[in-house]
Amino acid sequence: MTQPPRMSLPAIWNMSFGFLGIQFGWGLQMANMSAIYQFLGADASKLPILWLAAPVTGLIVQPIVGYYSDRTWTRLGRRRPYFLVGAVLASLALIAMPNSSTLWMAAGLLWILDASVNISMEPFRAFVGDMLPEDQRKVGFSMQSLLIGLGAVMSMSLPWVLTNVFGVDSSTSDSGNAIPWTVHLSFYIGSVVFLVAVVYTVVTTKEYPPEDLEKFEAEKRRTAGIGAAFREIIGGFFGMPKLMKRLAVVQFFTWLGLFCMWIYFTPAIAARFFDPDTTSDAYLKGVEWGGLMMAVYNGVAFGFAFVLIWLVQRIPARTVHMACLMAGGLGLVSVGLLPSAQALVISMVLVGIAWASILALPYAMLSNVLPPEKMGFFMGVFNYFIVLPQILAATLLGPVVNAFFDGRSMPIVMGGGVSMLLAAALLLMLVPKSETA
Repeated sequence: MTQPPRMSLPAIWNMSFGFLGIQFGWGLQMANMSAIYQFLGADASKLPILWLAAPVTGLIVQPIVGYYSDRTWTRLGRRRPYFLVGAVLASLALIAMPNSSTLWMAAGLLWILDASVNISMEPFRAFVGDMLPEDQRKVGFSMQSLLIGLGAVMSMSLPWVLTNVFGVDSSTSDSGNAIPWTVHLSFYIGSVVFLVAVVYTVVTTKEYPPEDLEKFEAEKRRTAGIGAAFREIIGGFFGMPKLMKRLAVVQFFTWLGLFCMWIYFTPAIAARFFDPDTTSDAYLKGVEWGGLMMAVYNGVAFGFAFVLIWLVQRIPARTVHMACLMAGGLGLVSVGLLPSAQALVISMVLVGIAWASILALPYAMLSNVLPPEKMGFFMGVFNYFIVLPQILAATLLGPVVNAFFDGRSMPIVMGGGVSMLLAAALLLMLVPKSETA
């Protein structure tokens, strides 16, 4: 297959800009869903199972969207129709989420939100492989990392900014439900940002049609139907390229560490540094501080992405990624050792360095070994190893918290750091330098 032409940095920015909106939606979800569940009456042991909707949705949606986006060509292109449909649905779900009146309503809306975000997000990974030659893909994924960091900083800090900068009342909303008005307003803003950012990419970036459109259409007809899709997905899972299998193991332990943090970081630091009583004003302040700290690590990821763009052109991706994973693991372990809430900035700087790399380098290493005609599908299969650890976390962490830690969630956050350090060690042992660029 002919390599696509090289793109300028502004053009790569445009093709990646939609990820700012996608991460704005993810950031609001990651920083606020545990607190939303607690505002609606959930205790810490129930939080993981209430998050289960998200990974189950990803397990189903990601490979299907990847499979069909590989086989799509319309006047709008191959991936862009999926960007747009997912953005519209996700924006509507973001508006509905803070108006949840029960736990199960919130969990159901999380299911819808996750499915919608996945419809937009999954084709974006393949988009880099479609649009850039091999020697620019590390820069393309690093640019996505930069915009993800920016979107997450904006979204995760938004409730704190609304309260402390703009003076918005953080008490319960006028609708009478238990979710604070600052959370409502943050989700409403997020719905607009998500849609506008994705539309910007759709408008500013044109896709290349298949080299042989007639052959493309014939192959699509040959593999039409749910049965063919199912066989392809199952076959792809067992027929992954060798490097993909090795990176999948690293991904599993990397993302297990991340989910330990995302599910429990805010409740853990709110209880430890502010007040364990989830109904108190001090606990609410802790929730807002947790969101701000998550914004810090994403801010660091945004800044470090610039460094990453420079590093990956000089140092093998495997070496850079391993060092970043070690930094993230140490950062999460330190959350339970530092003396004050303010000192958590140190932890979040280290996590931010890892996060920038996690969002870019595994995909950059992988994209150069995947067949171009199956780029979207294999990216979807690769994301199983993000989803599977999340399912494990959602089903097992609640019982672990109750059985071994008397309801305290801080040990889980620190355990996430150990998992990330293990991922760094596995990267060194399983992935030869000669197989990565």
